[in-house]
Amino acid sequence: MIDVLLTHSYHLLYDRKQVRKMQPYPPLGTLFAASVLRQKGLSVALFDTMLRDPVSEFPDVLGACRPKIVAIYEDDFNFLTKMCLSRMRELAWQMAALAREAGAVVVCHGSDATDHAADYLQHSVDYVLFGESEYALADLCRKLSRGTAGAIPGVVQAESSILSTRVSHNVGDFTALPSPAWDLVDIKSYREAWRTAHGYFSLNLVSSRGCPYRCNWCAKPISGDKFRLRAPATVADEMLRLKRDCSAEHFWFADDVFALSHTWTTEFANEVQSRECQVAFKIQSRADLMSERTVADLKRAGCSEVWMGVESGSQKVLDAMDKGLHVQQIIDARNRLKSADIRACYFLQFGYPGEEWEDIQKTISLVRSTRPDDIGVSLSYPLPNTGFYNRVRDELGHKRNWRDSDDLCVIFKGAYTDSFYRAIRDALHAEVESWTAGVTTGLSVSDIWKSVESMEPFSRNSDATLAHSSARSSIVPLAQLAFNGKGA
Repeated sequence: MIDVLLTHSYHLLYDRKQVRKMQPYPPLGTLFAASVLRQKGLSVALFDTMLRDPVSEFPDVLGACRPKIVAIYEDDFNFLTKMCLSRMRELAWQMAALAREAGAVVVCHGSDATDHAADYLQHSVDYVLFGESEYALADLCRKLSRGTAGAIPGVVQAESSILSTRVSHNVGDFTALPSPAWDLVDIKSYREAWRTAHGYFSLNLVSSRGCPYRCNWCAKPISGDKFRLRAPATVADEMLRLKRDCSAEHFWFADDVFALSHTWTTEFANEVQSRECQVAFKIQSRADLMSERTVADLKRAGCSEVWMGVESGSQKVLDAMDKGLHVQQIIDARNRLKSADIRACYFLQFGYPGEEWEDIQKTISLVRSTRPDDIGVSLSYPLPNTGFYNRVRDELGHKRNWRDSDDLCVIFKGAYTDSFYRAIRDALHAEVESWTAGVTTGLSVSDIWKSVESMEPFSRNSDATLAHSSARSSIVPLAQLAFNGKGA
């Protein structure tokens, strides 16, 4: 019998888009929680659902471990977890019911559980943890193992009243957390998946937690606007260990925003160089942080790829999002990264309220003029307790969450139909791939864009709350721009 069986609810094979990408990473946030539990003297096991079948295997693990407590502790560093996908919620409730049947106390933590605590408590969950909860989890589990729980800040249970607003709970120092419990992970299965799909093995780590920026569509149910950095030496040491002990050949820094501190980034590059542990890595950051100094330091440390939250090529849309970013900063960042031979990749978002056809064309034009090395396209997705959500709350229907990350649908009254936005996504991907990998499809890129442009007048939602001005005369037609060789 063990004290705590940790698990999470993200299973890659339930997510069509992620199966195609095949880039599985261990549940880092869950591993941090495991290390704190051990630090507090509790015995811990892990059922990692990323690559294992939760339906067929979880009951057997419950029987073998006979845990006193099952903690469904989501990986707060996984952006897919932050999307609160409905398939994950269903799986969490299913595992909670199985754990309850096995006689375990069930604890749950994550973005979706924070937003819908009452629902989780009605589906076999005994306790829900709010905020950054590694230490709250350890405190709760120690008390439960002794047969008493008592009140713990940031913890709610079925018998207690659920607050109408989220509880901010930040107990313990993130920068002092012990290293993640990597020994609990089946590294071999991840290595095989990566090398089979890509020919190399990538692992994840973090240098920071949180984000101080206030884009009004970004949900932050766990950390709020707080931002904390781990010591550069600590992060470099972890890189060295993962390279040496796990044969990692590439890293993904799962930070919300990497390189926020120019001083920290310089010190980090120095620490990496002093250990001679450079390994190619990719990060997520902002275009306005890509100064010449920071790009040079990232290059020294081994950075090979930067994903930036570009969102839109329209300044009007960026301002409406409270992005705090100017289009020229995107162009400058792309140029600096290209000069340093670092891949520059864009996260793009279509469908934000007020975005019109002219704004969409500006985004396409920005992609063509700057030619990023890769793009990720999504649709504006309202999550609870954001300014964006509050703005469109009255337009939401029964569906409030995507089922998986490939759902790509507008769940409020968007300006255009889902099929039109998907057509734009497919056309943009086809064009970028034609530059970067020489990939061609059955149709030429110019023909694909002609099809998109012909769809536009017939794809507008007549019941959308915002008027749409075409303003096409001032913009070069999509197909023509591609056909002229400027983008294809």
